[in-house]
Amino acid sequence: MPGRQPDPQGLPPFNIQHSSAGRDTMLAWERFLTDDPHGIDPVRNFVVSSWLRSRELGINPRGRAAPLAARGDAMEHLRERHADLLGAAADVFATSAPLFGGSRSLMLLTNPDGIVLDAVGDHQTLDAGQSIHLMQGGDWREDTVGTNGIGTALATRRPAQVHASEHFCEGIKAWTCAAAPIFALGTGEVLGILDISGPTSTYQRNNLSLAVSIARQIEMVMNERASRERMRLLEACLERMTATDVAGLVAIDREGRLVHNSGRLPDLVPLGHRLPGLDAQATVDDWAVSLPAPLRADWFNVIRVDGRAIGAVLVIPEKPLARSVAVADAAEAGFSAIIGQSPELEQALTRTRQLRGKRVPVLIEGETGVGKELFARALHGEMRDSHPFIVFNCGAVVKELLASELFGYVRGAFTGATSGGAIGRFEQAHGGTLCLDEIGEMPLDLQSILLRVLEDGVIYRLGSGQPHPVDVRLVAMTNRHLLEEVAAGRFRRDLYHRLSVTRIQPPPLRERAGDVPLLIAHFNRQLAARHGVPERLFAEPILALLGDYDWPGNVRELRNLVESLLLMAETEQVTEAEVTDLLERSGGHPGAAAAGERSGASLEDAERAAILQAMRACHGNLAEAARCLRISRSTLYRKMERYGLAPRGSDSAVDALRA
Repeated sequence: MPGRQPDPQGLPPFNIQHSSAGRDTMLAWERFLTDDPHGIDPVRNFVVSSWLRSRELGINPRGRAAPLAARGDAMEHLRERHADLLGAAADVFATSAPLFGGSRSLMLLTNPDGIVLDAVGDHQTLDAGQSIHLMQGGDWREDTVGTNGIGTALATRRPAQVHASEHFCEGIKAWTCAAAPIFALGTGEVLGILDISGPTSTYQRNNLSLAVSIARQIEMVMNERASRERMRLLEACLERMTATDVAGLVAIDREGRLVHNSGRLPDLVPLGHRLPGLDAQATVDDWAVSLPAPLRADWFNVIRVDGRAIGAVLVIPEKPLARSVAVADAAEAGFSAIIGQSPELEQALTRTRQLRGKRVPVLIEGETGVGKELFARALHGEMRDSHPFIVFNCGAVVKELLASELFGYVRGAFTGATSGGAIGRFEQAHGGTLCLDEIGEMPLDLQSILLRVLEDGVIYRLGSGQPHPVDVRLVAMTNRHLLEEVAAGRFRRDLYHRLSVTRIQPPPLRERAGDVPLLIAHFNRQLAARHGVPERLFAEPILALLGDYDWPGNVRELRNLVESLLLMAETEQVTEAEVTDLLERSGGHPGAAAAGERSGASLEDAERAAILQAMRACHGNLAEAARCLRISRSTLYRKMERYGLAPRGSDSAVDALRA
């Protein structure tokens, strides 16, 4: 008879290998289910605690398998989201796979939600594991399948070895498993679980030590990579410290966590914590429009290494650039970012000031690149310091997830929902402003729900009948003619009238006579300081040439042109050849505005032209084009298809350039 040994988890001694131990545990489980207080002594303390949690969660003890949380495309998307974890584990999995062959055991890697991302091992056991979904996509949290190595390690944040009858569900008692959490450097965040499982005959006490050892190897690889990336972000900060007019720098890693904070922003989160509003599942490029106050989008610079975004650095200017007209009060601060003095622009600004502070929905209509979000931020006005301003792009997520993003969800509302549920953008914006960009992309079934929310001021999270009152000022933005969308049956007429009672229409740059020189001076000063390069001189003939250009990409195109001229400068003075070359490569035509070529163009025509211009400027690289347009890649694909720029099934951006 084997001697009694210490529990590897620091709990009282036990002898699970004793011939009667399995029968004792099974008897204890049966008595536990009937609330019989006797007979649970042979069971380890942490197992009993897990049984109690499982019962409180309502887990069916007669369950036969874990649920499948993902398969097919959903599984591939899940693996893509956790590519860093899988990459860090790749070497150890490749090395271990032959060792597990013939061992009747498996090694599995899960994400932080206990969903299996990868599995290697004995082929016969891999096949057997599929019967209980011990495979890619299997959801092994305690709150889905009760006591098990993976779920209990997640619940306790400690290594856990669960053997045979110690499992809560009857269908998995023929298995044994040893699991260890994988932690992030510094924060202690659980990144995933490393698990070793097999039939009960494969039980070995040292499996737990092996699982812990492999988990630590994966941690070391991930932490080494994270350290290198953070050092690169700090190097980027040092490079920018040499620039003039820099009051401070903020560095954020690609998980949205604060890496560095210097200067005049004491109210940010502690180092190592994620900034509010930055979705870890979104791309770094998309964060510029989701920055929490007091951070600003125009300070935001994505840092890339070998073409891959590793985070961002925000450069805080010594003196924020203001309009030529002084800001009268704090409520006017949002207007300081809108540069120009033309009557057309002032008319839109006057309308914005009239609506500021009034708790009614506002529809902002304008071409791509005119600065619709700047007008939305100006509308936010006097609430900006103490109330949230939340921006959400309705075209940036697949329609199946749009409702959960807007209204939130409760635990179990859908496959893959986090265990604690989540609040949506409406609740995040409670007391402030919710800005819905690309409102025309919203599916019809959600439009009816949005209308009801505007009427009643109440939302319901997915999977719940509990009402949640919300006090939100809604600002909707679009570059489409919504009335045409109504006529085509793609937008509800009643929602359109509810949104368009108050409208703002920022004018395209070609209609803002005299504003181009002001914008050039602004961007010249701002971007030169950001990049640490000298400002350039724009002579009158150059300003006249740019003033005659039609600017299909509007203010955004002008900003990009000035930035290109600064970064590629060979002389102090801007030359006509430089400007003409950049404009021709972007697909535009100097003098087109003067010739009236764009009069009467629709928003769709302008948007199509802006997309073509960005694609040509980026030589067909769709990822770069999306960044230039400041939209997500999925939105760009959808718009290309809408405007016939990319036929279905086309793999080449050249097709779009020739359209």
